[in-house]
Amino acid sequence: MKSKPGLSTRCVHGGEIRDTHGSPHTPLYQTTTFKFDSTADLLDVVEGRKMGSLYTRYGLNPTIRSLEEKLASLEEAEAAWAFSSGMAAEAALFLAHGRRGIVCVGDAYGGTMELLSAQLPELGIATHFLLGNALDELKSRLKQGAGLVFFETPTNPALEIFDIRAISDAAHEHGALVAVDNTFASPVNQRPLTLGADFVVHSATKYLGGHSDITAGALMGSQPLLGPVWSWRKNLGSMIAPETAFLLMRSLRTLPIRVERQNATAMAVAQAMGKHPRVERVLYPGLPDFPGHAVAKGQMSGFGGMLTIDIKGTYDDAVKVVDRFQLFAIAPSLGGVESLATMPVTTTHHGLPAEERARRGITDTMIRLSVGLEDVADLVADLEQALG
Repeated sequence: MKSKPGLSTRCVHGGEIRDTHGSPHTPLYQTTTFKFDSTADLLDVVEGRKMGSLYTRYGLNPTIRSLEEKLASLEEAEAAWAFSSGMAAEAALFLAHGRRGIVCVGDAYGGTMELLSAQLPELGIATHFLLGNALDELKSRLKQGAGLVFFETPTNPALEIFDIRAISDAAHEHGALVAVDNTFASPVNQRPLTLGADFVVHSATKYLGGHSDITAGALMGSQPLLGPVWSWRKNLGSMIAPETAFLLMRSLRTLPIRVERQNATAMAVAQAMGKHPRVERVLYPGLPDFPGHAVAKGQMSGFGGMLTIDIKGTYDDAVKVVDRFQLFAIAPSLGGVESLATMPVTTTHHGLPAEERARRGITDTMIRLSVGLEDVADLVADLEQALG
């Protein structure tokens, strides 16, 4: 076998441990603690001389470690930490590496923005927000001493694209680290570490989990940079549960097949919506006329299963469209095998003041679509009857 197996092979075999009973997959070790034959054996693990299982809250559990090895391989990282949620992963990252100040570029998930704008400043962590059209201000923020640049690409909900390599180069020139939320893209479509980023964060609840039945998060990067994050995860109690880790590994084995299908379906839906008379605009990185298409094409191998349509009319008109969906379920999450629809103004960015939403281009008539694994024709038909 070649030295570096392909992504699909890593999704199936990466991190799996050999089971004495012949299981093809890592078993579920649903236990909180592990016993030792002697105090010397215990201290070897506690003091780091030997790799071993100790206590699940620390992550020293075979199921969790197996998951983390698989996650690291997918993002081509040295290591990965698994968390109870994507927000837990971000919080630990910000607390460990954001003390000098954090710059958030572009739009972000509403919970992330609340953490950055409300909670972290209470702890004395300076946070700065730059819109995507104000990237020329990034260097001045870095010169003022900010130590971490964070951004999503594609962003939630407008699918804005940022040049990972360019931002990473700018940050590194000033001694800052870069963290990319890769949730919308997934490792199938984009691997930020190979483009210069220092960290990749995921809400594993979404595409990595893929079935809308688990809540989890992941952070990937180099071992030295992830080291300081470990204690925050341990002492804040944000460890992933073994049974959740087991289900997440199950989902990762089918990740490429799911995402590749969702890529194709989302493109077809976006093209169909671009021709609809009641749709003002379609936001999807795969469309040639999308503002970030050229950058996306250069750093992504697929354009993802997320798109946003902005309909003609008012907020009430958009609500009527959403309420008429039959296949698209009204729900705030994404990345599952079922198609979901949500209005950012009512869910992900409901907490933002109206003037801030307007400043960011988040309109009252936006409908964000998470395309699942249904037949394309059925999804287009559902959209057309709702718009009709």
